[in-house]
Amino acid sequence: MQLQFGSGSVWGINSITNPSPRRFGVTQDISLDFSASVKTLFGQNNLPFAAAKAALSTKGKITFGQFNGGIINELFFGSTSASGQSVVIDSESGTIPTTPYQVTVANSATWTTDLGVTYTATGLPLIRVASAPATGQYSVAAGVYTFAAADTTLGVKISYVYTIAGSGQTYTIAQQAMGVANTFKTVVTMPYNGQKATFTLNACVSAKLSFATKLEDFTKPSFEFEAFADASGTLGTISVAETF
Repeated sequence: MQLQFGSGSVWGINSITNPSPRRFGVTQDISLDFSASVKTLFGQNNLPFAAAKAALSTKGKITFGQFNGGIINELFFGSTSASGQSVVIDSESGTIPTTPYQVTVANSATWTTDLGVTYTATGLPLIRVASAPATGQYSVAAGVYTFAAADTTLGVKISYVYTIAGSGQTYTIAQQAMGVANTFKTVVTMPYNGQKATFTLNACVSAKLSFATKLEDFTKPSFEFEAFADASGTLGTISVAETF
């Protein structure tokens, strides 16, 4: 008999030419569920006369702790990617100067999106307007924030989004026709004391990708998928160390 212990390890391999295998890092738990429906034939008695296995479904769920953009893109969305990333700056400090009453944020050169302004002293939010702001208002263009003359010398906290061209990846989630789905191979291994059990599912489609944050804990995304028979009619393999 063979034992397994721990969460195991799992990889997803996209069904494209020369794919880059994607490991689900810091796995928390992996579940594989093989479920068949059973049809029974009854006659005049209260026990079935016959039973037959009907449809078989194979579903899996992975909870993991390490963010991997390749999993999101290649195994779920199938979207286009480009180098560079968008970064949020939360509450950058600034002080409203005298004329022209403008604060230029540190990353104004690649500023893209305004996320609001608050007063440093009170935490109250300012209202964005198109131009000529009055007290309690501001306008913004290309990372340059303009305030009212009456708010001169007051401290503000500015939040915004900017881009970094030299690092990271950005995936664009585009609308696709229904029926389009990325297929991939899933490999799960569960070791214990030098023995390994390995499950390989040849063709899978992801059904759900979830992110949930929690106070005082790491974010642990979950990834759900369903397997089906490949072109050869094979679901996959189960390989174990024990011999019969």
